[in-house]
Amino acid sequence: MYEQLRRNLEEKITITDDEFLKVVQNIRKTTLKRKKDLLRKGDQCDFIAFVNEGCLRSYSTDDRDTEHVIQIALENNWISDLRSFITGDKAELTIEALETTEILVLQKSCVDTLLKEVPVLEKFFRILYGNAYVATVDRVQWNISYSAAERYEHLLKNHPEYFQRVPLIHIASYLGMTPENLSRIRKNG
Repeated sequence: MYEQLRRNLEEKITITDDEFLKVVQNIRKTTLKRKKDLLRKGDQCDFIAFVNEGCLRSYSTDDRDTEHVIQIALENNWISDLRSFITGDKAELTIEALETTEILVLQKSCVDTLLKEVPVLEKFFRILYGNAYVATVDRVQWNISYSAAERYEHLLKNHPEYFQRVPLIHIASYLGMTPENLSRIRKNG
């Protein structure tokens, strides 16, 4: 059950069996059914979750109740409202399961304890947070510098699995366009 998590950690750090056991002892395994929320806007996000199996999306909602997808997380990815997780402020994001999803959850208090007990995890989380920042900057850059069609082609090339598992309405939102615009681009492409 924890093999995928171990591989994910070992992509960034070297971790001993004893250190990994400490991680596992602090994890809570949870299964979410499709359309169930892991986090709701306004709650405090006091966890970070590893997607063991399934698919989640995080999204914000504007004043007109329009949803804006921020992240799509399939297997072997981490998801959280990092702003809320780090600052302790209320969450700006909602995290929803797009299909039945098994996650491994680390509470913030457990992360804090693990950082003291397993110092190599400091490097892991620094890399994880750094990668999240880079992905956010890349998304902003793509959204302001490239056309809708170019954003679509980029996503299709780099994440074709999204188009097999994520409803097109959410992909359109993730790309910063309307579903109608996405449909037009797909038809002409």
